[in-house]
Amino acid sequence: MKNKQRIIPASLITEKVAELCISANVYIDPGIHGLIKNAREKEINGTAAKALDMILDNINIAAEEKMPMCQDTGLVVVFVDIGQEVFVDGNLRDAINEGVRRGYKEGYLRASVIHDPLFNRANTTDNTPAVIHYNIVEGAGLTLHVMPKGFGSENKSAVKMLTPADGLNGVEDFIIETVKNAGPNPCPPIVVGVGVGGTMEKAAILAKEALLYVNNGNKSELEQRLLDKINALGIGAAGLKGNNTALAVHVLTYPTHIAGMPVAVNLGCHVARHKSAEI
Repeated sequence: MKNKQRIIPASLITEKVAELCISANVYIDPGIHGLIKNAREKEINGTAAKALDMILDNINIAAEEKMPMCQDTGLVVVFVDIGQEVFVDGNLRDAINEGVRRGYKEGYLRASVIHDPLFNRANTTDNTPAVIHYNIVEGAGLTLHVMPKGFGSENKSAVKMLTPADGLNGVEDFIIETVKNAGPNPCPPIVVGVGVGGTMEKAAILAKEALLYVNNGNKSELEQRLLDKINALGIGAAGLKGNNTALAVHVLTYPTHIAGMPVAVNLGCHVARHKSAEI
């Protein structure tokens, strides 16, 4: 039987991650850009409309000047979909972190990562290490999803272990409560990633992954209902009130234990930075 194994040099992964780190920080995803433009067209509050105009101007300036859209260039989260027939010629984790290191140096992006979260808190100076999630898939492909996650929005994310008795209403209430408590801090209009099911950490990873897909344009009934309820809060762009608190809501689910209902909400700022590439 013919060997289907594919060898990918670690250097190629490093090169691609570096490119994605720079691109994600400088160029907004077209789908998210469209959602912001749509929000501006629908905005009824004059002050919030001006804030949206400034957001759009900032996006254009960043692209023209090849500068980051935000001074917080994030802690890099990488989702790796790697085919079971792929062999990486080198250490995959090290290749990804070297890509982050190069991207942040070459792109003049702010280093925001610290060694020890409890005591030392000294900066690593190159924004490494990244947070990496691996997913083994069929085939001989490798896809990288790079998400530089700013902490204005990350700090307002939340996980709660609900019970089955809380039901769908309990899930919706927790999501709305999380956004309400966040107020203007995550730089609205926000994107809302939701993970339901699995265990505590699985729900959190699902919520983070959901931020990759908020611009897919196909909302479920639940996602549309949540979006409507969140926008009815009236927090508005930059917290200046108005009818555009969120751009999108995306919900991912996973089977869970009969006794549990883990729910995670991961908030993203209005630029929802992410870029993907296949190798």
